[in-house]
Amino acid sequence: MFNVLRAAPKTTFEYGPFKIRRMRPGLILPDAGDEAFGPLSVIDHATLDVGTMVTLHEHNNDEILSYLWRGSMVHEDAAGHRVALSPKKLMMMNAGKSIWHEESTPLVATEMLQIFIRPRKADLESRVQFMERPEGIGVDHWTMLAAPEGINSPLEIHQAVYVYDIRLEKDSTTAVPSHPGFAQWMYVMDGEITLDEYRLEKGDAISDVASGLPVAKASRESTLVCFLVLLGAEASLAGTISGT
Repeated sequence: MFNVLRAAPKTTFEYGPFKIRRMRPGLILPDAGDEAFGPLSVIDHATLDVGTMVTLHEHNNDEILSYLWRGSMVHEDAAGHRVALSPKKLMMMNAGKSIWHEESTPLVATEMLQIFIRPRKADLESRVQFMERPEGIGVDHWTMLAAPEGINSPLEIHQAVYVYDIRLEKDSTTAVPSHPGFAQWMYVMDGEITLDEYRLEKGDAISDVASGLPVAKASRESTLVCFLVLLGAEASLAGTISGT
């Protein structure tokens, strides 16, 4: 049985030029006791107008993937990084004991996901990772963006979670990534797709925790982000955002 989580405008809030629609991935499950989907805790679908400044602030014990779909954002942190993020350059912050950072959009507007994952344990070593892909989002093929420790992937997560993305051309089809024992949670970043009789538009998500999702077909050009999550993974609840 598939579960669908529709885009909910009432979960959107604004801070001037900074707009966020906050998703609790676990709400896709009808009998969820936790609003997290296993260790996948919070996903913010954010738009930042030109001139947005998210001032210096601290995170503890959050695994944070910054996934930019369009535009550019400048990341700065206490470790001395000053990096322009874009669809061609993504970032993972393993906050661990502490990371201080700020984000700004001085040149162009940005649309992105800020993804908060609960780490396997608290107070791990903090670091910031970057993934470069000069060609941007792969067309009609999935790209692994992040994976658990020990897996050969561009970005490393201190948790049993895989993250992939794809841009589908109109009428293209794709099998959804899968891994034994992991539940699928797929998000429509942009566009419109069908899976059997289910039609999903921008901001919708679909999941299967048993038999696996069917082939997805794009009704128009679409960008999809897929998470594979070990629902029963041990996880810390000490995170600034992910632990809530």
